[in-house]
Amino acid sequence: MQQSSKSRTEHAVVIAGGGPAGLMLAGELALAGIDVAIVERRPNQDITGSRAGGLHARTIEVFDQRGIAGRFLAEGQKAQAIGFAGVTLSISDFPTRHPYSLGLWQNHIERILAGWVAELAVPVYRGREVTDFTQDESGVDVELSGGEVLRAQYLVGCDGGRSVIRKTAGIAFPGSDPTTSNLIAEAELSETPPQWGIRRDALGIHSIGRVDYEIRDGEIVYADEGPVRILVTERQVGHVTEPTLDDLRSALVAVYGTDYGIHSPASISRFTDAARQAEVYRKGRVLLAGDAAHIHAPDGGQGLQTGMQDAVNLGWKLAQVIKGASPESLLDTYHAERHPVGARVLRNTMAAVALRCEDDRTKALRDTMAELLGMDAPRKTFAAMISGLSIHYDCGEGHPLLGRRMPDLDLIAASGPLRVFSLLHYARPVLLNLGEPGAFVITPWADRVKVIDAEYTGSWTLPVLGEVTPPTAVLIRPDGYVAWVGGGVQSGLTDALTTWFGS
Repeated sequence: MQQSSKSRTEHAVVIAGGGPAGLMLAGELALAGIDVAIVERRPNQDITGSRAGGLHARTIEVFDQRGIAGRFLAEGQKAQAIGFAGVTLSISDFPTRHPYSLGLWQNHIERILAGWVAELAVPVYRGREVTDFTQDESGVDVELSGGEVLRAQYLVGCDGGRSVIRKTAGIAFPGSDPTTSNLIAEAELSETPPQWGIRRDALGIHSIGRVDYEIRDGEIVYADEGPVRILVTERQVGHVTEPTLDDLRSALVAVYGTDYGIHSPASISRFTDAARQAEVYRKGRVLLAGDAAHIHAPDGGQGLQTGMQDAVNLGWKLAQVIKGASPESLLDTYHAERHPVGARVLRNTMAAVALRCEDDRTKALRDTMAELLGMDAPRKTFAAMISGLSIHYDCGEGHPLLGRRMPDLDLIAASGPLRVFSLLHYARPVLLNLGEPGAFVITPWADRVKVIDAEYTGSWTLPVLGEVTPPTAVLIRPDGYVAWVGGGVQSGLTDALTTWFGS
């Protein structure tokens, strides 16, 4: 979308950053009928460099809730890829339609998301960056590098770990400095390594593998030719310049004894294990999501997942406030719910980094962890945490379902069979009545909450917790989490509806 110099255009929400979190948030707001626009510095959706390599179960479920999971499943490869401390943690026995991870590089994830957002007619200001902004009681004036000024009711920073939005808003970013540094690159090799895959030593973790691969019987089978992706731990931490091909060659020689004739790099970048989290996720009319709100080591592949789930938690809440259905205080629940999730990710990635080393004591500790994770209960606990399936928001005391993801049950309704997730395709809340048809009357919320009478005769099983008492009704938020559970009476429903969906 092109605007003339010094023009001033209004949108309800401006999102700085068109990566996974920004795209997901734009889609959520567009589904709710909100005028949202993205400002993205890249001229197109192409990514320079190697980034995230897949999706975990809860993220796939989120896509399923919006009816777009099939787009990703058609291009990715299913695998048991959850891991901690070098131990693979299978979720094949978890109660979900997607008991696996999906191998799919981030450039494809973004391309598919961008296609979905384009279908929802979200304008994108490409080749521009947010350079400054000022907020007042009614909105935010957002200045772009191209000279435009956008006026928005809310500005959301999805602009990465060096977030201009976070810094300009004056939001503190406390945490720990890096203890290890890695180079990651995509390039060509003149010599074929004797072995592909991961290697550990006293310095850290390293990996060389073809960009193209297949997963056969749970094993990675690399292509016979083509570019490679390289991960190598550097000997020193604290580099301030951009990495070069010579840096990459030196790091390879230090670890492998050779650089394998590396040449023609498509990308070379550096990442560390710095762990930082925004002190607050909201300051007035400015909010943060994704890497702008939290950075950490990539161990466990949790960064992209956490950012997109930030967006899904925020989207419907922001839409309701903009529409006037809910008070602005609803936005406070975004920080209250997502900040602890981010903190938990920082904690487990810091622990994973500490277990990378190959000295005798660390190896003994890692072996001990492997023994523990070989037991059923610890395996389920850690796998559910890393996959996002055990996220629990504080929605009050009561039934175990409260604050947890709603299972994707196979229901029978008057119109025929249906899945729970199909009811969430348009990001609207649902009151699912599994008892006497017509038992719940919520006339004041009829324009906001969809009521479905249905039957379900199977068991209710949650990750880690196992089987729980079947409810007769549940109130499901647009993000797929349960806000109220009924046991045959309407007690507490009015309060839950008011809390989450306005008076």
